[in-house]
Amino acid sequence: MVDVKISFVDLGLKESIISALKDMGYLKPSPIQLECIPYLLSGRDVLGMAQTGSGKTAAFSLPLMNNIDVSIKAPQILILVPTRELAIQLAEACRKFSKYIQGLKVLAIYGGQRYDIQLRSLRQGPQIIVGTPGRLLDHLKRNTLDLSNLCGVVLDEADEMLRMGFIEDVESIMTKMPAEHQTALFSATMPEVIRRITKRFMNDPYEVRIQSNSTTDPNISQYYWTAYGSKKDALVRFLETEKFDAAIIFVRTQNATLEVNEVLERNGFNSAALNGDMNQTLREQTVTRLKDGRIDILIATDVAARGLDVERISLVINYDIPIDAQSYIHRIGRTGRAGRTGRALSFVENRERRLLRNIEYIMKLTIPEVELPNAELLCQLRLEHFTAKIQKQLVSDDLHLYGELLKKIQLQGHLQDIEILAAALMKIAQQNRPLILPPDIPRSQHREFYHRNKKRQNSSGMRSVTRTRYAARQNRRERHDVSEMQLYRLEVGRNDGVEVRHIVGAIANEGDINSRYIGHIRLFSTHSTIELSKGISGEVLQNFTHTRILNKQMNIKLIGDVPQYTKNERRNRKHDSEQRRLGRRSWRNS
Repeated sequence: MVDVKISFVDLGLKESIISALKDMGYLKPSPIQLECIPYLLSGRDVLGMAQTGSGKTAAFSLPLMNNIDVSIKAPQILILVPTRELAIQLAEACRKFSKYIQGLKVLAIYGGQRYDIQLRSLRQGPQIIVGTPGRLLDHLKRNTLDLSNLCGVVLDEADEMLRMGFIEDVESIMTKMPAEHQTALFSATMPEVIRRITKRFMNDPYEVRIQSNSTTDPNISQYYWTAYGSKKDALVRFLETEKFDAAIIFVRTQNATLEVNEVLERNGFNSAALNGDMNQTLREQTVTRLKDGRIDILIATDVAARGLDVERISLVINYDIPIDAQSYIHRIGRTGRAGRTGRALSFVENRERRLLRNIEYIMKLTIPEVELPNAELLCQLRLEHFTAKIQKQLVSDDLHLYGELLKKIQLQGHLQDIEILAAALMKIAQQNRPLILPPDIPRSQHREFYHRNKKRQNSSGMRSVTRTRYAARQNRRERHDVSEMQLYRLEVGRNDGVEVRHIVGAIANEGDINSRYIGHIRLFSTHSTIELSKGISGEVLQNFTHTRILNKQMNIKLIGDVPQYTKNERRNRKHDSEQRRLGRRSWRNS
């Protein structure tokens, strides 16, 4: 049994890394870090079965960067991840861990970014490369990525790479490694294909299994909102309609704390930012202001909010969803203190649904979705608040003085109609919170679903969307507008072992394309067809010319516009296609 009292200092890490960990507030290693760090420091291969949120990023990055020779300006550590978002986030974590290691550079390489930018960065000699399989393999084939000095490789979220169809690319990359190198593989599950990779590419790995015991306080109600449009505008709406004593809003970056705070102050909220750039005195003063009620909303990063304990916090909003479940649990644990009830709301963009699924999986719960408070509700609440302020002023002792001023204004302005004058004053008094708002623009892909599933509004102004995961998937698949689609041909098909998920993974990851811009996908023996939105830029399409699926270039070519059909024609077309479906699958039904 591992001694949980061991600190990072006891694990043998360099002082420069320890200093960075202290700055980040990390004092005690997690179970997976205690298990992995000593073995990776010694040069042994490690096979870890652990969920995102267990602390595995530090578990493999700290010991590997501990052994880097900064005098060598070439890649020494290669970290493979399934998505560009994870590549960016993991690279940023490595930069924070290595902030005191002079001369160490970290580079994220992923699809969707221009090659010339990546080539310039590669020439600067980064020692740590974090990337997605497709783009890494492409650089290797172009001879623009040199792995001759590589001493360590990490496969992070291997099962997710398998699910997205990248595992063949991963195997191709692994064959290009130097004979002598260290390997670490982490996966939440261990399917047979992943086991095969461990047997082929790993040398007597030390196996680590970390069971998740993540739980949250039952007094905390949790929700998420599918982010679309302006997140800042949505945040204002939720804060206006949600009843709370005090709230904390979590963002990923220090700059975001300032940007969000500026928006909230402009909209009349008593808020303040809390980030690592603030000195300790100012941070303490800000927290004190929150505790005594001088401010009601705090916008903070994870690091700045470490150790924050304010009983009056009844609402937590994840403006940026955290990348791991442990951070999520720590965040929402800021509310529901001292036996009180609390609420937690997360903004989730479509590309971040994988993070939400992982949080739900680890916490063994389903987080319900909520609608954005509409303009009608917002106007109603603003009018109630405005009326309450008027009622409060009606008992003022000096109100007669203002009555005299009102008569004076009426005479000077030749205003006979007192109602018109009152309306004008009312319009001025509304300030930056208009009492009359235009109707919301319908969100076409959700409107029909929500009209069928309107539920009773709860006390906070949020509406719970009680739908099954299957219904949610079906709804997302049915919301494409085929009139705005174009048909493309891909030179990969069933004979190449390609499945719909492989195409979706390659298109979505390499082009950073939201799934709503992907229409029908049809598989044939030697080729496939895919419908993509006309709104996709030419630069993104150009990237696809080099994209590989199962190690074969897809060579995408435009066929033409997708024909526009009436509802009856689409229904008949769907019926006819059902008769020819043997061996064919579509994205909407995959």
